[in-house]
Amino acid sequence: MHANLFIKPHRFIAACLVGLAGMTASVAHARGDTRVLDLETHAAFFSSETHQKTPLDPQVFVAAPGAPAGLGPQGIKHAENLRNALIGDAAALPVLNASGQPLDMTLGAWLGAKGQAILTDLPDGREKVSLALSGLKPGGHYSLFENHFDRQPIGFTPMDGAGTDNNFIADAQGRAAITTISPAVLTHANAVLVIYHSDGQHHGQERGDIGVTAHHQLIVRPE
Repeated sequence: MHANLFIKPHRFIAACLVGLAGMTASVAHARGDTRVLDLETHAAFFSSETHQKTPLDPQVFVAAPGAPAGLGPQGIKHAENLRNALIGDAAALPVLNASGQPLDMTLGAWLGAKGQAILTDLPDGREKVSLALSGLKPGGHYSLFENHFDRQPIGFTPMDGAGTDNNFIADAQGRAAITTISPAVLTHANAVLVIYHSDGQHHGQERGDIGVTAHHQLIVRPE
């Protein structure tokens, strides 16, 4: 299925989220060529990986009257009267980008996204990557990227390698399904990354302006 096409998405997503929830890890590992992985919020992943004393989201912000302009933990510059959103902040707080522009959702909605990824090895050495997602922004523009933790600095490439088959739009209920092909099998040196584009645009082989027009929302790193 092409990343931009949704053929009866409610059936596909329901099958993934219900059917895959019943698939045990032992079955997946027994096959050897398919892995079923739960995504987590990028905020939780980043906070754990970087040992943040107070868990936060490095790429979305909340209003903080009187706060000076500054540089966040990922080197993202933010305007005055803003601070990074904390995972423990009130769920009803509106979230903003680094310039102070509203993302038109609450922190609870932002952190409420979830989903599963199905990674299937292909005979030619590539890997099929399928995601079933919910809790996204209805009608929001998203893309699927790959983290490269084995690069310094950490690299990012479109999951399909070209930036043409890795984009998708959430439906009116905030759900989405996407399948694309990774040029190589994913390992622990990589991660599957879901990026929200607050400018409503897809950026091809680039992620966009991180913290301003592009925001990492969900991630999973294979074992």
